[in-house]
Amino acid sequence: MVEENEEILVEKAKEDPAAFGVLYEKYVRKIYSYIYRRTGNRHDAEDLTSRTFHRALANIDRYENKGLPFSAWLYRIAHNLVANWLRDRSRHPAISLDEWALTRQRSRSSVPEHQAEANEEREALLEAIKRLPADRQQLLILKLMEGMSNVEIGQVLGRSVGAIKSLYFRTLIVLREDLEKRRF
Repeated sequence: MVEENEEILVEKAKEDPAAFGVLYEKYVRKIYSYIYRRTGNRHDAEDLTSRTFHRALANIDRYENKGLPFSAWLYRIAHNLVANWLRDRSRHPAISLDEWALTRQRSRSSVPEHQAEANEEREALLEAIKRLPADRQQLLILKLMEGMSNVEIGQVLGRSVGAIKSLYFRTLIVLREDLEKRRF
């Protein structure tokens, strides 16, 4: 079976909600992963993922192909829901990077001193990331964890590729300075 062109699939979903299921299956894991990294909570991530796709289905008839991938529209919906969720709960944006950091830590030596040092570095990095503004946290999630290109990130965040490169560069400098200030 030949996979249908996404543009055609989106147009079918506008007329037949059952066709939306194919789009859901294609993107649900990526959207959940993005939301989980923003909320740090499985239950909230599941709820917000569900709301993202419910909102997308309810508004699919208003979706216009402007040359951006359909996923950019889904990420924008997810971003807005997460932002509202954070604001409603008066929380500081946090990223759950534990799984990512643990995976990287396992690749290091099993010598206890190295593990302790790696744990300290991981904790310092997580705390430094939590101190970043929400847009910079989002940039790091999309770039490092979702593996998106600068073009894709620009589409999701509504910024030019140059702006994404500049923001990423400045974010890395801020992280480095923060870690050096704290001696890591």
